[in-house]
Amino acid sequence: MAKGKGTRGIGPSSKRAGSGWLLWLGIAALVLVLDQFTKVLVIGSFQYGDSLPMTSFFNLVRVHNLGAAFSFLSDAGGWQRWFFTGLGVVAALVMVWMLRSHAGQRLFSAAISFILGGAVGNVIDRLLHGYVVDFLDFYWGRWHFPAFNVADCAITLGAGLLILDEFLRVRRGR
Repeated sequence: MAKGKGTRGIGPSSKRAGSGWLLWLGIAALVLVLDQFTKVLVIGSFQYGDSLPMTSFFNLVRVHNLGAAFSFLSDAGGWQRWFFTGLGVVAALVMVWMLRSHAGQRLFSAAISFILGGAVGNVIDRLLHGYVVDFLDFYWGRWHFPAFNVADCAITLGAGLLILDEFLRVRRGR
């Protein structure tokens, strides 16, 4: 099998990975700490619904998301808290396994690290509060993008890196 081709985790790069997966877990932990730190600051500084204008297109706010992305299922009656918590825990376990199996693939592992740190940050919110604390509010005129947090930023960045990784992998295969 040629170097750089084939299935993830099989071949020369997986043998070099060794304990490199701990680096990726460390990055996930940094994302988690940054996420939780910013949420503690917001909870300590804002009451629910408070807003502080920062620029002509950005506010710091304190809102609670009972659902998933863009408040999906936020009014589902409470079961969604445990569903999304369980889903996050299962996803985190799968991502840890993926990091361990593919630690030698830097772009892929960086993507998974960002997603893992963000996912665990939001799971912690659900366990502690029953909702996710969001505080970044971008808007244009009267139109507001749904508020989000550092965990959501990390998940979005990780998803973008996964797309880039796949694009580059397919391109190398030609």
